[in-house]
Amino acid sequence: MIGERLRRLRKKHGWTAKEVGRRLGIAESTVSGYENGHRSPPLDLLVRFADLYGVSTDYLLGRTDHPAFFGRTETDSRVVPETLWGIMRESLPNEEAAFLYEFLQAPPAKRRQVMRYWRFLQFEEENP
Repeated sequence: MIGERLRRLRKKHGWTAKEVGRRLGIAESTVSGYENGHRSPPLDLLVRFADLYGVSTDYLLGRTDHPAFFGRTETDSRVVPETLWGIMRESLPNEEAAFLYEFLQAPPAKRRQVMRYWRFLQFEEENP
């Protein structure tokens, strides 16, 4: 159950096992071992997987079919971006606030593309 869900979530995010390993500080082969059911992640790593994928540990363990954290509702998902929008409008120029709001509303794959490009720009700046 854990392995199937870890693999499904990794693919949903568009990541390779190598990328997940890099993000968690573990080997690609370790990620594959968990996904294939040959190994079980220790509790601390299970929590890190849950945080990485934005799901509850209960979901990863198969105790629920609802991936969201306990207590989080659909209303919460709408309220948080609206609250952030209010804060951003008050503290940033309009164009920057609008960009950040659109970024938060974008699908995960699009957000990852923007983040990869941002890292590229930072690398270019640091290595002229």
